[in-house]
Amino acid sequence: MTTPIADYALLSDRHTAALVSRTGSVDWLCAPRFDSPSVLGRMLDPRAGHFVVCAGDPDAEVSRRYLDDTMVVETTWSGAAGTVVVLDALATGAADDPHALCAAAPRLLVRSVECTAGTVEVRIELVPRPEYGLVTPLVSLVEGGVQVRGGADVLVLSAPVPLQVAGAGATGTVVLRAGERVTLGLQHRTTSEPFPAPVPEAELDEALRTTIEAWRTWSRVHQGYQGPWRDLVHHSGRVLQALSYHPTGAVVAAPTTSLPEQAGGERNWDYRYAWVRDASLTLEALWVAACPDEAHQFFDYLAASSAAQVLGGDDLQIMFGIGGEHDLTERELGHLAGWGESRPVRVGNGAWSQRQIDVYGELLGAAHRLVAQLNPEHPGATAWREFLIGCADAAARRWQETDQGIWEVRGQPRHFLYSKLMCWVALDRAIAMAATLRAEDRVDGWRAAAEEIREAILTQGWSDTAKSFTQSFGSPDLDASNLMIGLVGFLPADDPRVLATIDAVAERLTDARGLVYRYRTEAGANSDGLAGEEGTFLLCTFWLAQALAASGQNERARQVFDRAGRYVNDVGLLAEEVDPESGDLLGNFPQAFSHIGLINAAWAIARAEQTG
Repeated sequence: MTTPIADYALLSDRHTAALVSRTGSVDWLCAPRFDSPSVLGRMLDPRAGHFVVCAGDPDAEVSRRYLDDTMVVETTWSGAAGTVVVLDALATGAADDPHALCAAAPRLLVRSVECTAGTVEVRIELVPRPEYGLVTPLVSLVEGGVQVRGGADVLVLSAPVPLQVAGAGATGTVVLRAGERVTLGLQHRTTSEPFPAPVPEAELDEALRTTIEAWRTWSRVHQGYQGPWRDLVHHSGRVLQALSYHPTGAVVAAPTTSLPEQAGGERNWDYRYAWVRDASLTLEALWVAACPDEAHQFFDYLAASSAAQVLGGDDLQIMFGIGGEHDLTERELGHLAGWGESRPVRVGNGAWSQRQIDVYGELLGAAHRLVAQLNPEHPGATAWREFLIGCADAAARRWQETDQGIWEVRGQPRHFLYSKLMCWVALDRAIAMAATLRAEDRVDGWRAAAEEIREAILTQGWSDTAKSFTQSFGSPDLDASNLMIGLVGFLPADDPRVLATIDAVAERLTDARGLVYRYRTEAGANSDGLAGEEGTFLLCTFWLAQALAASGQNERARQVFDRAGRYVNDVGLLAEEVDPESGDLLGNFPQAFSHIGLINAAWAIARAEQTG
């Protein structure tokens, strides 16, 4: 039986991530990076590997939570014979510097099991399958645990209890009485590195303790938001921190690949990369729920990844690998059944080669947020200025081109309104930063291009038939991205055309639950080049709440926010979409964009209520 997406919790050391189910099974772990092949992948196929630590009583009641101010999961099994508590964490390393959380992650999954009442049998099962399940490894007992070798991967399970090897895996049971505890650790290395020895239990306990303290120190130092939905906002900030890759500052869209937008469908994508389009929204969310340090690091990563393309006059790539890689060629893993038989399973993402002209606006919007902190005398300032000037010039030059749009449709390119809007944003923000960029001589040209874009959007992007701004020029179809028209300052948030667009989205682009679709996927003029349908999009629902708040409709904004916020799972995580029929979470998980939307909407509502 397929485990529901909402049944998982996220573990992270800011280098990679693991997903652990309510039943105590780690069903997703890529190592050593977010975008590495999985060594545990049961989430995408029953044969692709797992690591279970759970109570042996199948009738035990299960509850779980994140320990306060951390990304450490506590799962409690309460049965007739007793209670056992498991703490799961990807170890972060020492907590000396809260600004360097997970700087030296030891690549260690720690699972601590304690009996708190009665007597409980605990089941342990490790079935590793490296390279997305392609490799059946050699598993052998060593002193203090188990060693696994397969392909390029080496795993060592440290276990202070006897285990048995069978079927290219290891199993065992241990009976714990009240007050007794055992701690296990799973390390990853490659065959090019020295093989690690099992870690003594006392060191595993210390690694868990320092991880808890590291997350709490970071939260205490970095999280100051005090508005409505404070706990959700702070938790979402930690999720964004957990989805960031420490060595570069890249924020992955999600730590998973190919979790479907429709159960059994083909809309299955690899999200373990960083998108330029997320930049300004991510920076705003990091500013609210994390801190400027993370915001600066993320922008530095984007600039370093893309500057050469802009300065060379090439298309600005829309996404990059977490180390700054450009080639993200997509391929299908035909040996995997997919979550819930949703094929194909893909790694890489073909959208990397798409043309999306909105990215210039996202980059300039992100830079504008940081402009007060830019040091014009910094040694790298000249390169920054040239890069940002190049983005503005490209927006002025290319805004009339067709592209694939924000949603990366795989149909024919079109004149998407959102793409034109973000070209306007690029120019508007560049004009505002002209003195910092030392580009006053370009302002007249940028302003003229911005006015041309404005005229085109107002005349060709508005539909009298739809009584709304629409997805593309000359189309009657709605698109939730047009909610951004008032949010980016193109028109006042209470302009009648903005209000009409808000109402059109609320009335005609929502499901019975009041959640918002990105757009309608029916075949015809609005075809996106893919078969099947998708769920409602949580980011777009939060956009609706944010747009309502910006236009002074605070009560409606709160209602919409609460509708979307209702879909956090029991440990406060959001996927990309919601199934309009069942209400189940769909898509890659947890989804950074959904948590970004939550943070920015909560902040918008807080500001609206303070000023209203």
